[in-house]
Amino acid sequence: MSRHNFFYFAREGAYNMFSHGFMSFAAIGITVACLLIMGTFTLVAVNANAMLEDMESQNQMLAFVDKGLSEQEAKALAAELLAVENVSQVTFISNVEAAAAFRERYEDDELFQGLPDENFRHRYAIDLEDIGYMGKTKAALEAVPGIGPGNVSAYEDEAAGFITIRNVAGIVCAVLIAVLFVVSVFIIANTIKLTTFDRRDEIAIMKMVGATNGFIRWPFVYEGFLLGLFSAVIGFFLQWGLYEAVARSVASNDTINLITVVPFETMWTYVAMIFAVAGMVIGVGGSLSAIRKFLQV
Repeated sequence: MSRHNFFYFAREGAYNMFSHGFMSFAAIGITVACLLIMGTFTLVAVNANAMLEDMESQNQMLAFVDKGLSEQEAKALAAELLAVENVSQVTFISNVEAAAAFRERYEDDELFQGLPDENFRHRYAIDLEDIGYMGKTKAALEAVPGIGPGNVSAYEDEAAGFITIRNVAGIVCAVLIAVLFVVSVFIIANTIKLTTFDRRDEIAIMKMVGATNGFIRWPFVYEGFLLGLFSAVIGFFLQWGLYEAVARSVASNDTINLITVVPFETMWTYVAMIFAVAGMVIGVGGSLSAIRKFLQV
């Protein structure tokens, strides 16, 4: 495509968009609505995944040290435990610290307040890189001298539940976003088709005087591109405002901090790029789909 043709097609596409003001407004409005729905589902998925990751990080394992080892010997096991595959961090808890935490937890029960520190064992709180490999990691930790079989406490059922929830949520969100994307292209194609219908006679005349399909199609492609771009910009700022409003509402009502909202500032560049690409693909795809029928003259 020559530079002259590029500017001609771009000018024609912009003219067509502004000359059909109401239909262009309708196309942008529909595209913005579709982008907001897809963006909302995506951001919900991102926040749900962040919450699951936070819950996973709190799902620690406890490795109890053999009673025969002194505190110094127990502390020496840290390097060997940290070297186990899939272990990200180990925290030593002495029997004195474990006893104090136990008494604080059951401070209202006098039966547990008199237990001596010697009844408790030194232990390690162990964080994992991926809880999906908890079973293998547990076996590897039990093989460490000074720990031994049966001395590692792991909530494998809870970990499996977290993984299942994460996988199901990811699949559901991906399917919904894909369906919404297809529906968006279909809706925008039919909306642009209405504007194209007004120019069917013009397209037929251009075909009869020898204009190629490409020459006729390119202005519509640029028109769809501009519609998608404008929709992406408007949709992005509306999504930002909506997200911040919901985040503030959650923060003011969630007094016990059960819900974690990812700050929009940490992901706005990714959201902007996704909106831009999705908007332009929807606009161009809709235009190409709309013009195809009228080129068959």
